[in-house]
Amino acid sequence: MRPLVPRRFAVVRHTVLAAMLAAGALAHALAQPFPPQAGEVATTRLAARPPIDAETEARVLAVDPDHISAADVRDVLSHAPAPRIICLQGSVALITMQPFAEFLIAMGYPESRLRNPVDGSMSQSSFADSEKLAGTLAWYYETEGMVPMLIGHSQGGMLVIKTLYELAGEFNDKLAVWNPVTDQSERRFTITDPLDGKDRPVVGLKVPYAAALATGRLFRILLGQWAMLDRLRAIPDSVDEFTGFIIEWDPLALFGSDPYRATGTARVRTVMLPASTSHIGMPQAKELALNPVTRAWIDEYRPGRGARPPADAGIDTSNIIHAADIWYSVRRHWALEAQKLIRAHREGGVTNSGGQ
Repeated sequence: MRPLVPRRFAVVRHTVLAAMLAAGALAHALAQPFPPQAGEVATTRLAARPPIDAETEARVLAVDPDHISAADVRDVLSHAPAPRIICLQGSVALITMQPFAEFLIAMGYPESRLRNPVDGSMSQSSFADSEKLAGTLAWYYETEGMVPMLIGHSQGGMLVIKTLYELAGEFNDKLAVWNPVTDQSERRFTITDPLDGKDRPVVGLKVPYAAALATGRLFRILLGQWAMLDRLRAIPDSVDEFTGFIIEWDPLALFGSDPYRATGTARVRTVMLPASTSHIGMPQAKELALNPVTRAWIDEYRPGRGARPPADAGIDTSNIIHAADIWYSVRRHWALEAQKLIRAHREGGVTNSGGQ
């Protein structure tokens, strides 16, 4: 029989353990770079990022964004500036986008561009303010020279689309810049465009790439998100490229299979996924990047080719189509945004160098 431990000793033991955990957390925090204070971000954070050399710039400019190989990612883009990617999870907090962020990292995307600079997380809640998120995108653009990409799962996809409508001026004539480091509004409605040095409003900013996975109308109704019911499949011009992934006969999406469409000039695609695709399991993609067979298939994937997933991978490939499609678009816009930044820098208009 296990001997009883006096209550006072148990209290002491728990106190000691708590102190040890706190000390470990403090040590970890001290090992991390201190976030800059408000007003110091644009100078302090970016001053630590030296611009890439002329030879690397030339190699980045030579990359064909529509035909990027694994070698291009490894040997060229890995040395180039990269836009942040904000991954937004669905309404159930237990299902996060972290596994999908880990997939992108395993494929070669810079980890620092997927982590929240404040808490290090790689998945953000979809119960967030779209106006605040739009202001955050503007802050990142002004301080890093690149507008972040957005990837949302389920309700996270709704927040992606709603944020695009915020940037299009659908809900507000003006949007305030939001500082994600201080988590406060900067009480201004314009930013200094880092590519030309001119003042520009937050409204009208364009996201390079955005994606919505299994985003349907059922939970818009259940959560009272009436403003998004008619807008859910209509994508405004505040994004260059948008891809919507729809699972056939998805009961959690109210069986909605109507395709996404552009309201103007945005490049919009709809990718239909088989009914066997798991709605809640869609973020689980990391293993696809670690398996040699599936990784090779993903590296060779091109939208519209209709290639069949490999049958001899030895792992579950049910998420390979949307994972490969998103990776294709992510690396494409990685190259495009890096090239845009380099050209602006060469022309003398850029006010910072972006970076990783």
